[in-house]
Amino acid sequence: MTKAYLVETFIGVLVFDENKKLLLNIPAPSSIDDHVEYLLKVENGEETPQLAEALGKLRENGFSEVEVEHLSVARNVSNHGLKPNISPGHEVFLEARERLPSLALETGMYKTVDEYYQKYHEIMMEYTRRKLRREAQKRDLLAVQAIRAIDDIDKTINLYIARLREWYSIHFPELDELVKEHPEYAKLVYELGDRSNFTVENLRKLGYSMEKAEKLSEAARSSIGADLSDFDLNYIKILANIVLELYKLRDTLDGYIEVVMKEVAPNITAIVGPKLGARLMSIAGGLERLAKLPASTIQVLGAEKALFRALRTGGKPPKHGVLFQYPPIHKSPRWQRGKIARTVAAKLAIAAKIDFFSGRFIGDKLVKEIEERIEEIKKLYAKPPVKKEEEEKPKPKPKKKWRR
Repeated sequence: MTKAYLVETFIGVLVFDENKKLLLNIPAPSSIDDHVEYLLKVENGEETPQLAEALGKLRENGFSEVEVEHLSVARNVSNHGLKPNISPGHEVFLEARERLPSLALETGMYKTVDEYYQKYHEIMMEYTRRKLRREAQKRDLLAVQAIRAIDDIDKTINLYIARLREWYSIHFPELDELVKEHPEYAKLVYELGDRSNFTVENLRKLGYSMEKAEKLSEAARSSIGADLSDFDLNYIKILANIVLELYKLRDTLDGYIEVVMKEVAPNITAIVGPKLGARLMSIAGGLERLAKLPASTIQVLGAEKALFRALRTGGKPPKHGVLFQYPPIHKSPRWQRGKIARTVAAKLAIAAKIDFFSGRFIGDKLVKEIEERIEEIKKLYAKPPVKKEEEEKPKPKPKKKWRR
């Protein structure tokens, strides 16, 4: 007998022979804390003391070949001088998992099935709590939540500023055309309120040039808007103040994202900046998931609707998703964007893997390689591609006329 079947389970490491007979049982720790740590090590593919003990006994008893379920276990088996074979879904393993409650009773770990399920419930609850706590401690999730908060603030600002412009236009409609920038508009409404306060002196105090101040002052004097009382204007000013506070909060979050991204993902930040990097992590679901994505997927992150529409209808797939916000892409001619997006996505895939697995900084090198490739693309593809002449479509066959 030289071949054994080894399976890591909730109750410990079990070893069977070819006839599905239990040869060896190394039980999991009895305390809940140690049991949970044992399960987490099994999940991560690390060698547990139970696995090391089982492999040592197999080698002492003359076993040379071990069937396992996963590559990580096979690696540990090989480290102990035994020959591993990977057989996921083998019937021995499937039957062992089905018989787990009865095996727990046979090995003496638990006295009754109810006791087994009670312990199973307690350990799984603690296991879930610990995994959630570890996930919540990841710093990259902070950047993801911050960029999502900025997106929410932008939507809220757009709603509020549209309402503010419409509301204040009852009193001073000309200002809507004269001031296009939203923060500037909200500041004028909050600081000056009544249009009679739009004097050259007041506007100069707010930093406007003489020419612009005279233009606004003249528009206020000749306005066709209705007169409003201080009571009415006060509530409009409250809304303007809320918009200004939202802009301040947005600027604060910008600074926060920059600090967190430089700490969590310095290579990604070096390539595309903190906000676009955080947005890519947000769409991917975190730095770990982004690090495991291929470059082709990173290239179209954020363009899922267009991608699936292209797959469904047979049309052209998108060349980029949120990567379009990367300045060298959106400033380039249309026919160069896809090539540049492919280059940036390839370097981002490398940067994400290094940020997650090692943290070593090679951002400068990656940026230099991207810049060189962009220059090469601009030289090689300076002119738009020549459109292929459409092939003449075959004429449809004339329909047969039925004789009556």
